[in-house]
Amino acid sequence: MEPVLVRHAALKGFKCRFHTTLVSFVNEEKTGSTIATIRDEISNHEYRIRTKYLLGADGARSQVVKQLDLPLAVLPGQGIAINVLVKADLSHLVKNRTGNLHWVMQPDREHPKFGWMGVVRMVKPWNEWMFILFPDRSYDRSQGKPSMEEYQKRVQEFIGDDTPAEILDVSSWYVNETVAEKYSEGNIFCLGDAVHRHPPFNGLGSNTCIQDAFNLAWKLAYVSKGLASPSLLSTYSNERQPVGHSVITRANQAFRDHLHVWDALGMLPADVSERKQILEELKSATPQGSNRRRALREAIKYTSHEFHGLGVEMNQHYEGQGVYTADEADPYRQFGQAAEDKILYHEPNTYPGSRLPHVWLNKATPEKPISTIDLAGHGSFTLLTGIGGGVWKEAAGTVAKKLKIPIQACSIGFRQDWEDVYFEWESVRGVEESGAVLVRPDRVVAWRASEALEDSEACKEKLLAVVRSILGFEDL
Repeated sequence: MEPVLVRHAALKGFKCRFHTTLVSFVNEEKTGSTIATIRDEISNHEYRIRTKYLLGADGARSQVVKQLDLPLAVLPGQGIAINVLVKADLSHLVKNRTGNLHWVMQPDREHPKFGWMGVVRMVKPWNEWMFILFPDRSYDRSQGKPSMEEYQKRVQEFIGDDTPAEILDVSSWYVNETVAEKYSEGNIFCLGDAVHRHPPFNGLGSNTCIQDAFNLAWKLAYVSKGLASPSLLSTYSNERQPVGHSVITRANQAFRDHLHVWDALGMLPADVSERKQILEELKSATPQGSNRRRALREAIKYTSHEFHGLGVEMNQHYEGQGVYTADEADPYRQFGQAAEDKILYHEPNTYPGSRLPHVWLNKATPEKPISTIDLAGHGSFTLLTGIGGGVWKEAAGTVAKKLKIPIQACSIGFRQDWEDVYFEWESVRGVEESGAVLVRPDRVVAWRASEALEDSEACKEKLLAVVRSILGFEDL
């Protein structure tokens, strides 16, 4: 990902400085600026940068979070894990398997305390792998680190044959359950692993970090250009902190859910003879064997919340100034399958604060289909309407001109700007054909109107009031 982002930034004229460390920063009350002291790690030269905004996207050991002294909600972690990066051709073992994450458990063998069990994760097919070792509960790091020979032996045991394996790197990390109680202080904003730290279960790491930046970037741009009130920036922490809290909870719960699988497979007893007995029980034609196999099936089935849990991300919902809900008849709630299990299921909807639903659209004479997701964004607000909603498109043009902000507007329906070819937009739009759905630059629904108002002037006044409220200009 980094090469893609660096290339894009460079093409936009930004300079990316590697081997650079933030030493400290101070706030100037007079100017409202922040002065950051930076050190070039190659030359050891220190220099200062004056900035209006400081963004701390500096990882789990964040200097910015530390100096700001942001309060952290720290729950008991799940211990440590050891990453062993390995070069080995494992194509004969995994080429025909559908996954690239493989749990390795050997209950019938003795195991070293530093590597009770583990996960083998593909880095490059099929010859570079991350062996993630989980120590058992009695492991004490203070007694010394394992030797490279011990790591090598454990890797070979996981592979199961004499395939040559070269260890490229070894590192360790804490299985954290930590979230900052707030993400910002004045004009200093923290994002990514700096404010939410958790294991990689559910695949929520990079996704959540990028979502933080996606939420903050357009707000900074609008405020910097004078298109929005500085109060808009307060919505960043208000919107993203609850998401961070839910993410660290889910990721750690996914880790804990595997305990039931380990138990059913006999990995928990300390004595190897007891573990072997459980393995024998799993294949026995006895009531005990039947019960254990049932427990294993149920435990594996429950991990669907990790591997198929769309809701944990797609049901994320924002509240506060950044969305406009005054026109909603009912408070926000999950519905359909999402009401039954909000982690596993997602029901697309346009309630303000929700993600804009994805729907494929096309032209009357079919061309390349386009998603509603791609219609929105690009630094602009987007207004979606339908047949009878021309007054909303007119209102969007008027408001855009008055507030000097970009608002793109389009109509979806029969012989409109875009055709709802599979009638999917009709099923998720949540408004009548003449209604409107306003989408923020980060593709979050900002507001919706159930139908067109009595005349174009009423639509203009309404849309203007809504956008001003979202941008923080309501009381100015």
